Amino acid sequence: MNQLPIIDIALLYSNNPSAWQSIATQIDHACRKWGFFYIKGHPISAARINAVFDSAQRFFALPSAEKLKIDITQTRHHRGYGAIATEQLDPSKPSDLKETFDMGLHLPADHPEVLTEKPLRGPNRHPSMPGWESLMEQHYVDMQALALTLLRAITVALGIERDFFDTRFVEPVSVLRMIHYPPRHTASSEEQQGAGAHTDYGCITLLYQDAAGGLQVRNVKGEWIDAPPIDGTFVVNLGDMMARWSNDRYLSTPHRVISPLGVDRYSMPFFAEPHPDTVIECLPGCQDERHPAIGIGDGHLAVPLPHHPACGSAPGGSRS
Repeated sequence: MNQLPIIDIALLYSNNPSAWQSIATQIDHACRKWGFFYIKGHPISAARINAVFDSAQRFFALPSAEKLKIDITQTRHHRGYGAIATEQLDPSKPSDLKETFDMGLHLPADHPEVLTEKPLRGPNRHPSMPGWESLMEQHYVDMQALALTLLRAITVALGIERDFFDTRFVEPVSVLRMIHYPPRHTASSEEQQGAGAHTDYGCITLLYQDAAGGLQVRNVKGEWIDAPPIDGTFVVNLGDMMARWSNDRYLSTPHRVISPLGVDRYSMPFFAEPHPDTVIECLPGCQDERHPAIGIGDGHLAVPLPHHPACGSAPGGSRS
């Protein structure tokens, strides 16, 4: 109960049907028991990860005035820079000891959903750093592709159509986030954490973290265990949306970040979330007489409306 499973997904990129079933079974077990697991064998290269991390470090090292040129609080569609302590994931704790950069699917100003001011829809807002925009936009595309590969494996585990998630992730509201956690000694009090305890509200999250550590996951016994960085892996966790889709067969697990002592921590989660008009309802095969479908009234929209400051304060929490 004290170690998250590590799943090699390399064969998901093969044409071997039996390999797909084997990996799907491992993912299914991890989703039922933990709601968290590591993946290795993914196609995101170490060179790409290093480039993104280097860019993130250089961005967060900029003067505050420069970062605030893309202040996330000054945009309707939630893109740009979030200053330290502008999110509070755990309402019982002080605001989080972290600063962030958020981007999503770039939709131009003349896109129909932008023209109608649909929440969370609009163009990205990037800092004026050479190479930043092209790097981050490509990384967003590649992370979305990786998330969809994992979701296709989950369709095998749940016995639903292979393209179920593909059709719902057209023009998604997925978010790529960069996070900088200052050392713990800079906290305003002993109670201030890097990211307070929360569950993610989306579908699945893919997290790449540096070597500093600090991520903790609450197991089914209610104990907080470390989810240490493992070279070349992503930590994957499910959000409230997937728990709803699976009728709580799969877990949306509380987690938090305790800022490390003496060092800065950097992480880059990718929050895979479908098109905002997607209705989340019990999947076929995830209900029976003992497990009736969770009531959702007229349907549950995939994306809660943002609550400033930043999505981390939206219903359900998020963002580790």
